[in-house]
Amino acid sequence: MSQLPDVEQAARHTLTLPHGQLSYPVFMPDATLGVVRSIDATDLRQCAIQAVVMNTFHLMQRPGSSTIQALGGLHKMSAWTGPIITDSGGFQAYSLIQQNAKFGTLDEDGITFKPEGADRKFHLTPEKTVQLQMSYDTDIVICLDDCTNAEASQDVQELAVKRTVAWAKRCKEEYERLLKQKRLTEENRPLLFAVVQGGGSRELRQRCANELLAIGFDGYGFGGWPLDKQGKLLADIISYTRELIPMQFPMHALGIGHPANILACVRMGYGIFDCAMPTRDARHARLYTFTTPNPVLRDGNDERWMAYVYANDDKYIKTDRPVSAYCDCLCCTHYSLGYLRHLFKINDTLFFRLATIHNLRFMTMLTDYLRAQYYVQAYE
Repeated sequence: MSQLPDVEQAARHTLTLPHGQLSYPVFMPDATLGVVRSIDATDLRQCAIQAVVMNTFHLMQRPGSSTIQALGGLHKMSAWTGPIITDSGGFQAYSLIQQNAKFGTLDEDGITFKPEGADRKFHLTPEKTVQLQMSYDTDIVICLDDCTNAEASQDVQELAVKRTVAWAKRCKEEYERLLKQKRLTEENRPLLFAVVQGGGSRELRQRCANELLAIGFDGYGFGGWPLDKQGKLLADIISYTRELIPMQFPMHALGIGHPANILACVRMGYGIFDCAMPTRDARHARLYTFTTPNPVLRDGNDERWMAYVYANDDKYIKTDRPVSAYCDCLCCTHYSLGYLRHLFKINDTLFFRLATIHNLRFMTMLTDYLRAQYYVQAYE
């Protein structure tokens, strides 16, 4: 069921943050450790990237919070002047512990973990993750949550919802304490988002959403692994979760980044997306292209408007044309597909930069088309 904004909301499809504005829909690449691999802040700006996502779980380990402070904070350290959203680290801790229980534990107080090769344990509480994120000068603080898989048992899901709500309340209290301590105004404070858990249970999703709404946050995120075992989008529960949150609140589809899935979620009313997939695909020579200029994007299950170019394919050895005739990125306006294949085969780092630039520009062109078709044309 579509949850597209009404006319008034569509007219102001922006989110104002301390370091700039986001125009919906927005795709944010993952700069997990303070960098989008292979490219710099200038490349990001030329791709029309609006914001990036960095990760508290990883940053607190490398380079470490004291180092980040010594280097002037995340914005100065990375030379990125636009908005930065910092994930709480809940999903990464969940993934680590699910991989092997010896790496850590979850309890009512928070998450204790020791990644393989680490020389000490880390303890992440709701209060600690808010303290870290605000010390990084982030634009959106995300509450610590207990992440689950949609196939997990009812007991596991119920416990995750209970913890997520309890942790969100503690995050909100710590956030408000720090606002007063730092004397942050309404204009320069970071926003605070909570994450809706509940797996595949509508009843638990509703319970979690209602309790989080009662606490009160600036925005909300869809929590939990968004794909089924076959890699397909859990469209029903993702759509239902959006319906539980009033449209005046921005909704972040955490970890969703496949172009077709972004299209499907925009139709549901989500406006904020992040994922490592487009940049990871680029490094593995899987490049995204539009099949026509100015594609009409109306069906989240129909991918005929896009195609993949595998730049390492031998058939491109002597191809003297760009990856895409419909792309204005640095890669497509200056280099041939044949040259790009050559760079990949000799394992030159220029390939990773050009391919990453291309896929990110595809993503921003995609959100530009979606913005025009779902937030502008639909309400003219």
